[in-house]
Amino acid sequence: MSGAVSGPGATSAAATTVRAAGAVCWSTDPDAPPGPGGAPGLRVLLVHRPRYDDWSWPKGKLDPGEGGVEAAVREVAEETGLRISLGRDLPTARYALDERTAKHVAYWAAHVPGAPTPAPPRPDEVDALAWVSTEEAERRLTRRGDRVQLRALLEAHGESALRTWPLVVLRHGHARPKSVWGHEDADRPLSQVGALQAQALVGLLPAWSPARVVSSPWERCLQTVEPYLARSGAPLKVKGRLSEAGHRREPAKVGRLVAKLLARGRPTVVCTHRPVLSTVLGTLAGHTSAGVGDAIPRTDPYLEPGEALVAHVSMTSGRVVRVERHLPGRW
Repeated sequence: MSGAVSGPGATSAAATTVRAAGAVCWSTDPDAPPGPGGAPGLRVLLVHRPRYDDWSWPKGKLDPGEGGVEAAVREVAEETGLRISLGRDLPTARYALDERTAKHVAYWAAHVPGAPTPAPPRPDEVDALAWVSTEEAERRLTRRGDRVQLRALLEAHGESALRTWPLVVLRHGHARPKSVWGHEDADRPLSQVGALQAQALVGLLPAWSPARVVSSPWERCLQTVEPYLARSGAPLKVKGRLSEAGHRREPAKVGRLVAKLLARGRPTVVCTHRPVLSTVLGTLAGHTSAGVGDAIPRTDPYLEPGEALVAHVSMTSGRVVRVERHLPGRW
């Protein structure tokens, strides 16, 4: 996750860190001044908090056991009434609340088509919403540090790297060891830890609203995605080439599958095994914009069991323009 330091004071000696998350909700505005290259201008959503009489981005503290992406989606819904899907991450705000307490706020961009303005669900916390031009946001944002996220949004927009869709690469959860299984490897299930990781994905994956899941047919992969499928109703496509055996036989087929998914441009989860990740991630690395490929792991074990790598793919260029990694339950 990217990070930018903003606000007064050093935080290195702070004994307590308050973690929070939010989103910069944006929409295109054909009447706004065009951006670089003639791209449509942007409008962004600000919230007014009566307690502080300030204008800021929608955000809030993480609940116990909650991750940043889950908190960002929840807080935006609670403060604005909007149900969002997250795009690329934006710089994290880090600042001191007092001599012993630091606050870290993780932010993501979130495209909101049509820029609706529902009534704030909790007017005692947020009593007004305003869609404004980026120029107006620069003037109206109360806290100087909040302009860091705005400028990052504008930079991504100017590079055609803001409007993206997510390809989520998921390594299956922790499985029972081969040494104690004694049956076909294809049937080896998740361990108790792996089952908990699969349940945690029910909270993590909806942040990107994947339209479907493509998975290895082996049991530990299917068990990893089953709770999310049951909750979301997303369709499942099983691909034998994503199994360890299928990859050993014809690794080139895995590369072609990833390339096809990139070309289709639909938010998708791909669940597979550690040995297969070498080809999946290698193919992704070959479709990155300049400077992004280094964020894709190249060495074994690539991802931890249950870990998700989110590749944000530009709707303009078809290239991966941002990469982030998430382990369920970890901020």
